[in-house]
Amino acid sequence: MKIGIIGAGNMGYPMLKGAVKVAGGENVLFTCMSESDKERGKAAGAVYCDSNAELASKADMVVLVIKPYVYETVLSEIKGKVKDGSIVVTVAAGITISYIKEALGGQIKVVRVMPNTPAMVGEGMSAVTFDEGSAFTAEEKKVVGEFFDSFGKYVVLPENLQDAAIPASGSSSAFVYVFIEAMADAAVCCGIPRDTAYKMTAQTVLGAAKMVLETGEHPGKLKDNVCTPGGTTIAGIRALEENGFRSAVMEACIATFDKVKSMQK
Repeated sequence: MKIGIIGAGNMGYPMLKGAVKVAGGENVLFTCMSESDKERGKAAGAVYCDSNAELASKADMVVLVIKPYVYETVLSEIKGKVKDGSIVVTVAAGITISYIKEALGGQIKVVRVMPNTPAMVGEGMSAVTFDEGSAFTAEEKKVVGEFFDSFGKYVVLPENLQDAAIPASGSSSAFVYVFIEAMADAAVCCGIPRDTAYKMTAQTVLGAAKMVLETGEHPGKLKDNVCTPGGTTIAGIRALEENGFRSAVMEACIATFDKVKSMQK
């Protein structure tokens, strides 16, 4: 299967590298706006196409890794060029399966996905929806799954939960970065050098996340395991609760959910 990727920036590049790993460079086509992204994609082994229309006419799976406001232009460029039976993957907040099918017409199969930027280090999380109105073969679903596995993990969700994937994984990595930065700032206040503080706090977040994933324990139970009676950790938890930590995180997530609802196409 030939995989075509339109857009090779911060999100498109790791997807391109994953596609090369899964399908081989000769079977991965791409387009992009930036000369640096073009050279980077070619260095990864993918084949550059001069236009989106050329890519769409050659690819069996077209992955649209572009901003929501660019969709109308790009879809008009590839309409009539995407082969019947091809898979079109939409990678943008608020862009629905029905919008893609209406815009492109023809007999296409649409996959909607919300990935996140940790894909750049092979630790992405993608929420994937297969168009219920299309008869995907087992082999096609296998290839799509291998593609998303190539730069992280993925879960399959119904489309009505795609907007909820934004706060769960799409935008939330940014919230984690703010948390790491805040912990590092506190460490610096306590005398630890800045570079060391970032290393210590980032590794702690990585390790804590791995504990949740690999032990299967409830996060609350893992938290309790660290909190000895009358100890330092429970004093810190108390301070977090006094300052509305949980509420702030929930409000940030719900704000992203409300925003994507307003962007729906």
